[in-house]
Amino acid sequence: MASPAQHDSAVRDSTARATDDKAHRLAELREFLRSRRARVSPADAGLPDGGGRRRTPGLRREEVAVLAGVGVSWYQWLEQGRDITVSPQVLDSVARVLRLTSAERRHLYVLAGLNPPALEVDPAHRDMCEGLTRLIDAWMPFPAHIMDRYWNTVLYNDAASAVLGMRPGIVQNCMIAFFTDPVYRARSKHWETIASQVVAQYRAACSDHPDDEGFRAVVDEARELSDEFSALWDRRDVTPGGQVRKELTHPLVGTLCVESTQLRVPARPDLVIVLHTPLPDTGTEAKLQWLASPEGRRGSMYPVPG
Repeated sequence: MASPAQHDSAVRDSTARATDDKAHRLAELREFLRSRRARVSPADAGLPDGGGRRRTPGLRREEVAVLAGVGVSWYQWLEQGRDITVSPQVLDSVARVLRLTSAERRHLYVLAGLNPPALEVDPAHRDMCEGLTRLIDAWMPFPAHIMDRYWNTVLYNDAASAVLGMRPGIVQNCMIAFFTDPVYRARSKHWETIASQVVAQYRAACSDHPDDEGFRAVVDEARELSDEFSALWDRRDVTPGGQVRKELTHPLVGTLCVESTQLRVPARPDLVIVLHTPLPDTGTEAKLQWLASPEGRRGSMYPVPG
């Protein structure tokens, strides 16, 4: 047990570290706001150009305050890195005036000492699907697919079609298809065990967006179509998306042992990449390679039930 003197010393050290961390954060806030203000021109903010008079680049502090609807002194204190009280509403007004991206807005919240809002998709990153298509195609001959935040199917490669049964004729939501697609269910050796993991992972995804009606719509539809889903959903288990081991029985090559891994790209928080990797010493890699070969593709043209 620590002595009173050791305890007091530890408390002083902890307090000093917290003070240093706060001072560093506020200094970063000061420099960040100055740099963002300098890049916004009066024209960008809809202000007159000053009648041709020379001025420093960017907006003035007073202009930011007026446009954000906050007091001039308050904004000056904020940009000076003073330890003042801030609210999300005021920070959002400042972020709007400074034309911050979603990532920059989150950074502003962190520097101001508030919990950051959810990251949104920047318009500049909406064209990433072309690159993500190349990613999952390069994952061949292993199955890979991409889901949106509601687990609606966005993209899948040929191996996902051959192994997991992904195809145009089914419900294009991975949660609902898991419970309603007879092909996938027949191929999964331990469907009941995996089902509880899948539902718990979906609840974790929902918890990130508690007021999102899109999740509620998927849950309502799954409840209507599957009593098994309803029973598992009512257990209220929560598991973060990660890895799930799956053992599948394919009609052409027999048993396949894979590990599915959920990955996210920070610039596209609305998408989830799911990569399936063959487990070692199971012969699965060779079987997947054969399924992707010309001979395997010809065999898949004459599907065997299940």
